Amino acid sequence: MNIIDTLVIGAGHAGLAVSHLLTEAGREHVVLDRGQVAERWRSERWDSLHLLTPRWMTRLPGWRYRGADQDGYMPASELVDHLEAYAAAGGTPLVLGDEVHRVRLHRGRYHVETSSQSWQARHVVIATGATGRPHVPAGMAGLDPDIRVMSTADYRNPGQLPSGGVLVVGASASGTQVADELARAGRHVVLAVGGHTRMPRRYRGMDIFWWLEQTGRMARTNGRGAVGRREPSLQLVGRPRSDPRGADLDLVTLQAAGVDLVGRLDSVEGQEARFRADLDETTSRADRRMWSLLDDVDRYIDAVGLAAEVEPSTRPERVSVPGHESRLSLRAAGIGTVVLATGFREHHPWLRIPVVGNDGAIQQHRGVTAAPGLYVVGQKFQHRRDSTFIDGARFGARDVVNHLCHGQQPVAEVLGEAS
Repeated sequence: MNIIDTLVIGAGHAGLAVSHLLTEAGREHVVLDRGQVAERWRSERWDSLHLLTPRWMTRLPGWRYRGADQDGYMPASELVDHLEAYAAAGGTPLVLGDEVHRVRLHRGRYHVETSSQSWQARHVVIATGATGRPHVPAGMAGLDPDIRVMSTADYRNPGQLPSGGVLVVGASASGTQVADELARAGRHVVLAVGGHTRMPRRYRGMDIFWWLEQTGRMARTNGRGAVGRREPSLQLVGRPRSDPRGADLDLVTLQAAGVDLVGRLDSVEGQEARFRADLDETTSRADRRMWSLLDDVDRYIDAVGLAAEVEPSTRPERVSVPGHESRLSLRAAGIGTVVLATGFREHHPWLRIPVVGNDGAIQQHRGVTAAPGLYVVGQKFQHRRDSTFIDGARFGARDVVNHLCHGQQPVAEVLGEAS
C-alpha cells in the first residue's frame, strides 16, 4: 500500500496543470494515467486534427507556447510534445501505464486500486476530462449489422474506412471536420445536422478566439453549469490561412464540397435512415446566434475605439437548405459506414463514491465535490465557459488547488450549489 497526500488521476493538460500548482504549493502528490502523457491526444484523435485555438492560447500554469507561428493551430502530435515538455520541465511525478480500477472512501481516506498497485490518499483530483464513452443515439439500435459504425475517437483517416459513402452524424467541430475530409477524399458524404454553434474562423481581421477572449465570453461563468454542458462545440477547424481549402469550415463550405445535408438523425431500421424535418430550423437558429455574437463584437469595437484598427465587417452567408431527404436508403446511396460525431458522456465506473449525477457528470461546484477531499477538473463548463479548453484548465486547476490547500470554499456551499 502506497500512502500519499494527493492523487491526481489523468495526465492530460488538466492533470498536469493541477500537478504544477501542487508542486508550487509544496504538496506531495502523484499523477496517475492508464497510458502516457496526453494519452487521448495520442490514441483517440484523427490524423489531421489540429487544435481549434491558436497557439498563443496554449497557456498553462507557469507555461505557455513561445515558439513560431503564434497565430497558427497545433496539430495533435505537436500538442503531445508540448505537454510532455511541460511535465518534464515541472518534474511532474508521473505513474504511467497504470489504469485506475476503483476509488473508494474508507475511514476518511481514499483507497485507489490500479492495475498494479494500491494507494491511500487524503485527496483525489479527477482530471480525466469531459470525454468518456462515445454517445450512441438511441435510434441507432436497429441499424443493419453489415453497416460499419465508429465514433470519432476511432476514426483516423479516409483510408481506414471501407469503400463507399459515409453517413456522419453530428455537425459540431468533429462532425464537420470529418465530413469535410471524407468529401475531399472523394467519398459521398451525408451529414445529419443536429444542434451546433456556428461562427467564422476570423472576423474583422482577427481570429474569433481573440474576440471571444476580449469580450469576456470565454470567462463567462455559470453557477449550475447545466445549460453550458449542453452547448455544442464550435463549428470550426484549425487551418493556416494559406490552405487552399480556406480557413472557414461550416455547412456552407461543406455543401460546396459536395456534402449532402439532412436533419437530425431520428432512427435507423435496417438499411433505412430517417431524419427529422428540422434542418431549416436548426441552421437558422445557429445563424441567429452567430449574428448576435458578431453584433456584440461590433459593439465592443465601437465601445473601445478599435474601428480604425480592424477590418470592415464582412458576415458569413446564410446556410441555404432548399430541400433534403427525410428518409435515406443507405444501400441505395452506397453508404457502408456511419461515423458518430455525437459527443461523449462522462463515464466513471471505477468511482465508488456517490457524487455522480444522472447525466454521468460528477456533481461539483468550481471543482469541489460533496465528498471531502475529492475534486474534479476539466469538466465541460465546470465553472467558466472555457473549462475544457487547454487555456481554461489553469483557472479550474487554481480553484481546486486553492480549496485543497486552504479550504477556501466550505462544503456546505458545495452541497447547496452542486451542478
